[in-house]
Amino acid sequence: MKYLLNGESTERLKFRNLKESDFDSWLPFHEDSRSSEFWDGLPNDPKTACKQQFNRVFERYEQDLGGMNALICKKTNLLVGLCGLLIQTVDNIEELEIGYSILPEYWKKGYATEAAKKCKEFAFNTNFRDSLISIIHTDNLPSIKVALANGMQPSKTTKYHNNPVQIYRVFN
Repeated sequence: MKYLLNGESTERLKFRNLKESDFDSWLPFHEDSRSSEFWDGLPNDPKTACKQQFNRVFERYEQDLGGMNALICKKTNLLVGLCGLLIQTVDNIEELEIGYSILPEYWKKGYATEAAKKCKEFAFNTNFRDSLISIIHTDNLPSIKVALANGMQPSKTTKYHNNPVQIYRVFN
């Protein structure tokens, strides 16, 4: 579980492992069609999509492949998003990705950038890798803005799970 930020925090957020009991709080992410508008191949049913995502997070935890952390607002103690370090294979190369998703009601409040910056700091301070990536659909401008705010630059364009993506990268 070395890639998880459980117990870490930022000015406004606490990181902790995702729990089964977070399902109902996270479901609105999948119920809002804007959350998946840039990604093909996800289940149409929100509950199925949420269950699939939770299963993958817990599978990553068990296999020490990193994973998404629950982002808890310090002020309200409510779940606002997920963010974490994920072992990914892109074009047959193992990479460490900063992944982030925020509940729609909390968009445009800087939570994704705040959490992504903490992931970058954590990964580089623990010397996990010399560089980190974010895998972003080529049309996903909000996520691109987060990557740029996190000091990342476009590295290459490729296909990932049959989606056109830009790989954004930052070096330590």
